[in-house]
Amino acid sequence: MAYLIRGARAIDPQTGLDGTRDVLVEGERITRVAERIDEVPEGTEAIEGEGKVLVPGLFDMHVHFRDPGFEYKETIATGSRAAAKGGFTDVATMPNTNPVCDTGTGVRYQIDRARAAGLVHLHPVGALTRGEQGEQLSEIGDMVLEGACGFSDDGHGVQSAGMMRTCMQYVSKFDKPVIAHCEIEDLTANGVVNEGHASTRLGMFGWPALGEELEVWRDIELCRLTGCPLHIAHISTARGLGYVRAAKAEGLPVTCEVTPNHLFLTEDDIDDSYDTNLKVNPPLRTKEDAAALREGLVDGTIDCIVTDHAPHAAHEKDCEFEIAYFGMIGLETSLPLMLTRMVGTGELSWERLVDAMAIAPRRVLRLEPASIAEGSVADLTLIDPERKVKVTPDFIESRSKNTPWMGAELEGCATDVLMAGKRTLADGVVAEATPGLEDERGFMLA
Repeated sequence: MAYLIRGARAIDPQTGLDGTRDVLVEGERITRVAERIDEVPEGTEAIEGEGKVLVPGLFDMHVHFRDPGFEYKETIATGSRAAAKGGFTDVATMPNTNPVCDTGTGVRYQIDRARAAGLVHLHPVGALTRGEQGEQLSEIGDMVLEGACGFSDDGHGVQSAGMMRTCMQYVSKFDKPVIAHCEIEDLTANGVVNEGHASTRLGMFGWPALGEELEVWRDIELCRLTGCPLHIAHISTARGLGYVRAAKAEGLPVTCEVTPNHLFLTEDDIDDSYDTNLKVNPPLRTKEDAAALREGLVDGTIDCIVTDHAPHAAHEKDCEFEIAYFGMIGLETSLPLMLTRMVGTGELSWERLVDAMAIAPRRVLRLEPASIAEGSVADLTLIDPERKVKVTPDFIESRSKNTPWMGAELEGCATDVLMAGKRTLADGVVAEATPGLEDERGFMLA
């Protein structure tokens, strides 16, 4: 199939492109980029881009698709639909499934399921240690051969510094990053909200910022010792960000990511309604932390915007705050939130947004770039910065609906997505999955 995207503002910081362009896609690749294209193959479908912004395909490098083991929350098929709805062509899935993704077989299972769904490029992150228990190395080499893009025990910090050193020394041989969930569990045990004003006001166990910051510092020092590329997951504190900034100034291979919830929500948003959708790991921090994170995103200290998309069933959230599961979904709302809260206000440039949501994730994971250039794979996201969005259950494609943004009215969203030349989102509607592959539970049929 051939597509001609007409008259969009094309932005690609990799090539210095920022101007009105026509883009011709034939098959899986971009074949022409020009100010005007009049001659196209017979049967080419036009996509109107006037008033819209065309960028390389968005990439969320931190999602939880819960498959295998927790398909009642999300499947690879439903997670892929959520990603396409949000404007993403690529995702990296975390390994804390059941069984944990700690073998080449686990990596291959996820890739095959995503190819069957046909809506997103899925890049599995393998577990650093067997079963994410922090005791023995996983089958790192086997997972690399099958397509793992990085390694993490996400959901847990590797508690032993010696074990983390061993992991980083081994992973460094494969030119893959270690993605560190930084949490010292001796300090965070039983914590459910940020320790300080929030925990005192709400009468709940606190989760100190130090529980994250000490492990950020430790893992940066281990990066210095081993030379292994280190990526700090979902950073949430100003001090932790300061450690990353200093490491980058030294030239260490350290990168980090931030979620929209830590940019735009704080501990003050948890009121006496005890909305469990605001219970996340790491917890929402202070307004000063959120301001520092936004500043770090603007100045480039923070490399990537991710969602940490964490689906949970209704019964796992509709309960007391202390026993509710940590996490919120975010694939459908990430781009609209960034456009409304930072790009639309002038705080963040389009170039920084595109770098953080499309370019940097591929760079961090050592993957092939996506670009608005002739010959590039046609992974493209078309955005209408003025289209109004209201977050409703019908708007959400995820199997779970645990979002604090339900009912929010936002401005700007993806309207069309091409994933390797396949139109997975058309005027805001997700393409239908290949029929006959899954039953209503999301399990593969023969």
